[in-house]
Amino acid sequence: MPINENLAAFSDLAFRTAFLIYFLAFCLLIGQYATSRVNKVEARELVGVGAGSAVPGRVIEAPAKSLSERLGNMSVSVLVVGFASHIASIVLRGFATERFPLGNMYEFVTMACAAAVAVGLVIMRGQKYRSMWVFLLPPVMILMFLAATVLYADAAPVVPALRSYWLPIHVTIVSVGSGVFMVAGVASALYLLRMRQPAGSEADGFVGKIARRLPDAQTLDRLAYKTTIIGFPLFGAGVILGAIWAESAWGRFWGWDPKETMAFIAWVIYAAYLHARATSGWRDTKAAWINVAGFVAMIFNLFVINMVVQGLHSYAGLT
Repeated sequence: MPINENLAAFSDLAFRTAFLIYFLAFCLLIGQYATSRVNKVEARELVGVGAGSAVPGRVIEAPAKSLSERLGNMSVSVLVVGFASHIASIVLRGFATERFPLGNMYEFVTMACAAAVAVGLVIMRGQKYRSMWVFLLPPVMILMFLAATVLYADAAPVVPALRSYWLPIHVTIVSVGSGVFMVAGVASALYLLRMRQPAGSEADGFVGKIARRLPDAQTLDRLAYKTTIIGFPLFGAGVILGAIWAESAWGRFWGWDPKETMAFIAWVIYAAYLHARATSGWRDTKAAWINVAGFVAMIFNLFVINMVVQGLHSYAGLT
């Protein structure tokens, strides 16, 4: 199968461009995060002055947007541009190879990171979620950096074992589910951080100052729960469809291959989180720790199982 080298080069360029745009958005978000508390105080003072000096018949101009709000709005616009470039890199990779672009770890991580950003753009709308992007973008950028360096594979046809219509079905669902779980894991980790500094309490050092700028603990907990509810059936469907593919490819539905086993363990951990989240007495930090453990299991499955342990799923594309 011929490879379109020009499209492959444009795909790599779009990927690198997306990374740089995400980094620019991250810098803007840091500025928004650092100035958010100061500007909120200034806004309250402006409102107080306006309310006390109101004169009948006099038009009072609305206060100008704070620096924090302007930086936040700019960062969202930049994120959208970066996401468009990210999607373009995936699409161009597919056209360059004339296959679905999920045949190796580079392509899988690229898709999972795009899914995480997409979920963030859809679910984390509004001013109160802006501060969360400061913590969601770093794991996305770290994974993209690893994808472009350690995990990178040249555009090429997939191995014969992956030339199946099950590839776009099974791997797409799993990669999207992994991206959703990334958002859930970050939300639970921030919830644990926020619980150390409840709303209204004084800042306790550097960690406390960071925590006070986050959304309240209930908002973070609801976000983690909502995204896990979305990711859990997706990932479960991916595991089931993978078993069906295994039966047609290897003659058995389940063989306790290392990747199969670790995926099942991760799925059980997320099931335990949902059960704990609905159980009285486990709805606070205990359930959140289970959710974080589930995300750690996903990362372990992605890197250690794919890169260290040999099995039937050893299609990482690494040399």
